Amino acid sequence: MAAINTEYKEPSYGNWRVPRSAGLANLGAIGTGIVMAGLLLGIISFAIWGLFAGLGVLTAAGLLVLLLTVKDKHGQSIVDRFATRMSFCLARSAGTNLYRSGPLGMTEWGMYQVPGLAAQSRLYEFTDSYNRPFALLHVPATGHFTVVFSTEPDGASLVDPEQVDTWVANWGGWLAGLADEAGLDAAAVTVETAPDSGYRLRNEVHLNIDPNAPDFAQAILREVVETYPEGSATVRAWVSLTFNACLRAGSKKRTPEDVARDLASRIPGLSARLQSTGAGIARPMPAQELCEAVRVAYDPPAALIIDQAHAAGTPVSLTWGEAGPTATQANWENYRHDSGFSASWTMTGAPRGSVNSSVLSRLLAPHGDIDRKRVSLLYRPMDSALAPVIVERDQNNANVRITSGNRPSARALVDFRSAEQTAQEEARGAGLVNFGMIVTATVTDRERLPDAVAAIEQTSGPARVLLRRAYGAQDTAFAASLPLGLVLPKHSMLPSEIRDAL
Repeated sequence: MAAINTEYKEPSYGNWRVPRSAGLANLGAIGTGIVMAGLLLGIISFAIWGLFAGLGVLTAAGLLVLLLTVKDKHGQSIVDRFATRMSFCLARSAGTNLYRSGPLGMTEWGMYQVPGLAAQSRLYEFTDSYNRPFALLHVPATGHFTVVFSTEPDGASLVDPEQVDTWVANWGGWLAGLADEAGLDAAAVTVETAPDSGYRLRNEVHLNIDPNAPDFAQAILREVVETYPEGSATVRAWVSLTFNACLRAGSKKRTPEDVARDLASRIPGLSARLQSTGAGIARPMPAQELCEAVRVAYDPPAALIIDQAHAAGTPVSLTWGEAGPTATQANWENYRHDSGFSASWTMTGAPRGSVNSSVLSRLLAPHGDIDRKRVSLLYRPMDSALAPVIVERDQNNANVRITSGNRPSARALVDFRSAEQTAQEEARGAGLVNFGMIVTATVTDRERLPDAVAAIEQTSGPARVLLRRAYGAQDTAFAASLPLGLVLPKHSMLPSEIRDAL
């Protein structure tokens, strides 16, 4: 009888890297240019004004380079931290960190608009080719339109590891296929965990209980309804796709109706492909559901009222002008909004080495010290036509860093091998995606905020991600973690290309 090999080895995933521009040591192209310009000015100063003038120029250039090269573990230089602190101080002195809406506020028409980056956004609702309503969020500042899919993740419990690996592979293929979607700029996955009020379970049991069932069975069901919500949590997941108003550079901007007409035939295909990634049943999110999700994020106790209304069969009617908070205050390290207090983190380093598919399990799981938690993965697919140029340039830059000195560092050698592997995988047909992560923890009592902060920092260790508190930008990080499809680099005053070259 032939022996059957039942051993299964779980695959690992990795090779995440941050592209860097060519330069000396830890400097980018702009930093290297500053060094060269400083040396040239120093030589000229020596020749024209003498020794002391030349030494002064070289000292000033050296200090500037030192400010750019000395970085912390999050890649933040002294200049970056100083600019962040000054920006927050200016915002606080001008009062822009405070927000007041409603009839007594300063918002247009006295409405409860969403603050921050989404303040000028407009929400529309259309129907796709399957006659399903879907919300279309328009952000005029960047010319973006966002469609949100509500998903029902299957989860990895009692699932064969081979099936999980298939889901991961299909998810990678789905992300790679986004680069070929016309006009698509970004995608995001938001997973939110919160306490379950129990109204949905109570309504489901009461509507389906059989009055002719034995008394013992009915008593068990009623006891389950009363006891199960204690300590339980609800998990919701959304996938946001952000499209540009212009299909290509230089083309005319499309109106919301034009974008909706184009997306109506593409949404069914996108949602169908999502089901093969383990997302479960994916459907476009109506405008009413999106308003409820945003309203609950800014005012967590509103979730109980909305669940009660749904359980009673009473329709909830919210408009986009009523989804925002009444008042907010952005502090240096936290964010106060209506009845909630939140703290947000951004990912500054992907897991080093190889990880398995369950690396984010503890970070995504509900926690007793956190009333509401959101983990948002932000993706920006690269154009498949530009990907070969990017990987080749990145490989050349990594090669320059290991050949510019006599003894290259071990980190430079690993970076070169990683860039070489990325170029080989792209040549075989793999796609390139820039990604990031934002984590937001919300509590309803300010005294519990330190416990929520400690819970996030403890669970980020097993996830092997490096998280940095969004100091001075808590309101921006909070809005970016919502399923609104905000593309943060498009809202930055300093282009990302210049920031990466420093």
